[in-house]
Amino acid sequence: MREILKTDWQDYLAEEFEKTYYKDLRALLLEEYKDYEIFPKAEDIFNAFNYTPYSKLKVVILGQDPYHNVNQAHGLAFSVREGVKTPPSLVNIYKELKSDLGLEIPNTGNLVNWTKEGIMLLNTTLTVRAHTPMSHSKIGWEIFTNRVIEIIDEREEPVVFILWGNHAKSKIKLIKNERHLVIAGVHPSPLSANRGFFGSKPFSKANAFLEENNIEPPSWRV
Repeated sequence: MREILKTDWQDYLAEEFEKTYYKDLRALLLEEYKDYEIFPKAEDIFNAFNYTPYSKLKVVILGQDPYHNVNQAHGLAFSVREGVKTPPSLVNIYKELKSDLGLEIPNTGNLVNWTKEGIMLLNTTLTVRAHTPMSHSKIGWEIFTNRVIEIIDEREEPVVFILWGNHAKSKIKLIKNERHLVIAGVHPSPLSANRGFFGSKPFSKANAFLEENNIEPPSWRV
């Protein structure tokens, strides 16, 4: 693990890396990576920060924890490595994207191009044991990512937060600044997408808000 970030996030998070809870988390993770198969790879843990600088931030999409099967997770919520089958929730995101913005459904589940347009794909837990969902949800990551959400909330420039599902929506209490837009709704999982995710038009709502604030919206092209 290396907590030296490649973007301006380093300036905002360096203090967090020095706190006791984070040092305890780090020590635990070093043991976990030694004793278990952990996803994503250690060098990919902070990709959400390294791919989307704080200064370029336009949209934050919150996920829960990384994919827990081999070769899927690479440090970006909802995204998978190139060549990996698109997961069901992302398939539904693509369907809504096509319905909302008319974009064709891509043949890749890799969302790195979104991150280049100022879309931060942030899981609230950044690691997981192989084949064991939520296995790292209580080890301290949420203290860290809650602080990240608070730091984003402190921004002068407006940001769109997209919160799908109850876990993501539980973070609304951290978003106190009225200059930001919160789009909260049903999770795109096949278990729930038909209960209000389809037809919710989150992408056009985000773009309209950004345009109203004289911020160029992302194209949402994958």
